Amino acid sequence: MLLEVAVGAPVRGTFTYEADDDARLEPGQRLVVPFGRRRAIGFYLGPAQAAPEGKVRRIEQALDGETLFSPDLLSLIRFAADYYLYPLGEALRSALPPDLGRVDRQPATERAPAIETVSLIQPAEVWKAALGRSRSQAALAAHLEARGGSARLEELKVAVKDAPALVRKLAAKGILALHAADGGAPDSPFSGGQAPRPSDDQARAIETITASLGRFETFLLHGVTGSGKTEVYLRIISEVRERGGGALVLVPEIALTPQLAGRFRARFGSQVAVLHSGLSDRERTREHSRLRNGEATIAVGVRSAVFAPVPSLGVVIVDEEHEPSFKQEEKLRYNARDLAVYRARLNQTPCVLGSATPSLESLANAREGRYRLVELPERIDSRPLPTVELVDLSAARRTRNEAPTEPRDELELLGPRLSLALEETLASGKQAILFLNRRGHASLVLCGACGESARCPDCDVALTHHLSRGGELRCHYCDFRTPKPAGCPSCKGELLVIGAGTERVERELAKRFPDARTLRLDRDAVGSTAELTRILAAFAKGEADVLVGTQMVAKGHDFPGVTLVGVILADIGLGMPDFRASERTFQLLAQVAGRAGRGRDPGRVLIQSFHPSASAIACVEGHDFPRFAAGELERRRELGYPPFSRALAVRIEGEDSAEAERTGRRLAEAAKRWAFPGMKLLGPAPAPIARLRGRSRFQLLLLAQGPGPLQALGRRLVDVAQTAPNGVKVAFDMDPLSML
Repeated sequence: MLLEVAVGAPVRGTFTYEADDDARLEPGQRLVVPFGRRRAIGFYLGPAQAAPEGKVRRIEQALDGETLFSPDLLSLIRFAADYYLYPLGEALRSALPPDLGRVDRQPATERAPAIETVSLIQPAEVWKAALGRSRSQAALAAHLEARGGSARLEELKVAVKDAPALVRKLAAKGILALHAADGGAPDSPFSGGQAPRPSDDQARAIETITASLGRFETFLLHGVTGSGKTEVYLRIISEVRERGGGALVLVPEIALTPQLAGRFRARFGSQVAVLHSGLSDRERTREHSRLRNGEATIAVGVRSAVFAPVPSLGVVIVDEEHEPSFKQEEKLRYNARDLAVYRARLNQTPCVLGSATPSLESLANAREGRYRLVELPERIDSRPLPTVELVDLSAARRTRNEAPTEPRDELELLGPRLSLALEETLASGKQAILFLNRRGHASLVLCGACGESARCPDCDVALTHHLSRGGELRCHYCDFRTPKPAGCPSCKGELLVIGAGTERVERELAKRFPDARTLRLDRDAVGSTAELTRILAAFAKGEADVLVGTQMVAKGHDFPGVTLVGVILADIGLGMPDFRASERTFQLLAQVAGRAGRGRDPGRVLIQSFHPSASAIACVEGHDFPRFAAGELERRRELGYPPFSRALAVRIEGEDSAEAERTGRRLAEAAKRWAFPGMKLLGPAPAPIARLRGRSRFQLLLLAQGPGPLQALGRRLVDVAQTAPNGVKVAFDMDPLSML
């Protein structure tokens, strides 16, 4: 018989293959097929409608006895491939764990060998005293505790160096218990205890959402920071499980996964499967298998978990729905939040989008009646929101008596008010967070004589100075590294270090407050999931006084001991060439401000800025999201930007700049020819980062009132892109979030 097959390769369309007439295949089932001169993974879609011209090749084998995709999941991936203008076979392959997208993978239905699981059997005060100065053993124990007290050994091997040996030592000391497991992790040893009683606001939210179980409805759960959104999620899932259903919970980043997964495991034990890129390929395959086989019914993970095979799906939850990290920025450029809503629709289940700072797209959907707004206006136990104070850096600089000819960085990292607040916080035994959304020691190295700055040879960006790496200069896009030269390569003049990053804040803090215990949380300080878990756990337990970090510190963490948050420079990001720059700045500042005062003591936030009157900064002072949203939505309406239109970005890049630009012009001419009435075309123009990793970049932006015209035009432009010369790559991004 003839089969329609989607091949896991970057090619458009489907292909016809032949199989035995008695072959029993299910839609979505994995196949090994000959493709050109190689073998490839293919996915059976159904009987071919007609025989093509020429010879039809036979499939080599079916890898599994059954499909890996439920009907709703297959429909979701078909929709994603069509909507985001991406090859279906590649979309199907990207929805699976990496191991299952390879030709040489064993059948997914074969069970992997039993894996030992590990659980803590001693409370923190006992194992801390027993381990003394053994940092490696303590790091493993802290990782387990942050995961809810248990994890599989396979995961620990990825997260912690020499995990098997450390596990044996800790088991011998009576700190760990080892389990021969054929399925998931054991129930958390901390799963006992009473769940907290919901507040009146939480109870109303839970009642409203659970009333919709069994039918599709999207809820925008707008709760201020510290209002208890996670407990609402847990209660809803408990109700779903009582009805025999499963749950899908998406979080924006790995940084949130250990903490949230620990809370879910404490409540639901081994029913929780965790999915993120910090796991080994084998571990991800195993979690996928546990869900598919019904051993686990709750999936908690980052954006790719939207494709998790959750059995009897009863609710879909997206935490921190405003986060841009839900958008995949390469290959299948999907938005997991939007696919989560579509998946809930397919399953006729409610979808809950939670945030303290909702995206303007979701807010517009709520105002237009497509989503239902549910609010948590107060913190748990009626704790007050932190007071927010704005510090005008431009006014402070004007009052300083400095020699105007002195070549120095004008930014004072710890201004007088912030320094005094830190001093008071440390003296009272409380904790503080210092936030600066820039890594490294300094953001710019330039010559004081000729003004030339150190730039990446392959990217159109300045190099960042990293003092902790021996004074090297580093590109944060392609990872190019070079030692800082003694003088300017052009004129031999003196090189000045300008701007600031988290490394410099950490050093300044050590000078001003030498007795303060400090931790740093950014991509340079965190080399593994275990290190991330260790830093978060140490700060949560009060083992450090100050946490210095980038946006990683703003990601929904709950540190009850933090009473002060200091924002070193709030203006970073406001000047980005992106129409969402103001929205993202407000969200980031509001989220990091929300880390203060989550315990018994009230919180205080100091925000240093050169532009304190900017709406994105001024509205944070009064926690005034409605005022910010109203102003920003009006600006978007006037400009015709989303959410009052839909966008399609066409990105062209190539080593030969002239070839890439010509391709962009050809695509723009075709777009003008085929454009629908009311459609707006911007470009082609060099991208804000005009050169990246040695390739020149151009982009087109198409705007329309709805997605239909953009998709129709996009499909025609895909055909034009197929004729691009070798070395020129064209990518299509529906509903783009990054304009860089």
